[in-house]
Amino acid sequence: MSIFLQENNTFEVPELVKKSKGVVIIPIGSVEQHGGHLPLGTDTYLATVIAEDAAKQTNSVVTPPLWFGWSPHHMVLPGTVTIRPEILIEFIYDIIESLSKHKFTKIVLVNGHRIVNIPWMQIAVEKAQRQLGVKVVIFDLAYMSKSITKKLGFGPLGHAEEIETSHMLYKYPERVHLEYLKDNPTKNRELYSADPGYIGDTLCYIPATVEDMKETIIKAGGTMGEPSKSSKEKGEIYHNHLVKNLIKVIKSLAKEDKV
Repeated sequence: MSIFLQENNTFEVPELVKKSKGVVIIPIGSVEQHGGHLPLGTDTYLATVIAEDAAKQTNSVVTPPLWFGWSPHHMVLPGTVTIRPEILIEFIYDIIESLSKHKFTKIVLVNGHRIVNIPWMQIAVEKAQRQLGVKVVIFDLAYMSKSITKKLGFGPLGHAEEIETSHMLYKYPERVHLEYLKDNPTKNRELYSADPGYIGDTLCYIPATVEDMKETIIKAGGTMGEPSKSSKEKGEIYHNHLVKNLIKVIKSLAKEDKV
């Protein structure tokens, strides 16, 4: 049997539930501009590979990823697809409800789209836990790695910066085009930075308008940060740190008595 739900047949699902102790992982990302050097699907690729590598070590099940997220601010550049949060709330709720009816009652949402996806995910998770009696947790790549980013020499959280680029260089080097790389250094803003590793982050983040993004994004082709400081070696350390943390979350969930 495969760790990927879609690769199994319907008669294998009860055994998957048993082996996983009811734990299922849903990778969630986005399809949005990531400069010229990273693919549009970067967030989803990274959420999925984290889920896959942790599932292999825990017998968990991984669903097909939710490719699209809330990305109104990135509509400034072509290829971005943004879904209204009210639609995403109902969409992920229906997925959770379907899985729960088949005895997957411990669900991990692995978010690769950082803070922008979190508000609608929190609303959906609260509804699911209240109405379905399931246990759902959010595993966000940025928050779950904030203890290691500074040790790796990464700068402020940005977009298509050295963090995402290093991660992609490690797991998907064939999809990284360094010849198109452009730096666009960013600095944390007092009180209004969206950076889990920054002590001054107040979580008061609101996606920028397309007009606001034009000035900061277009000049560097979509990048916010310094991807020139990326390396495959840093990406490997970063990836393994996230997988280790996700395994901890899964093992904790597996011990819970949810039927």
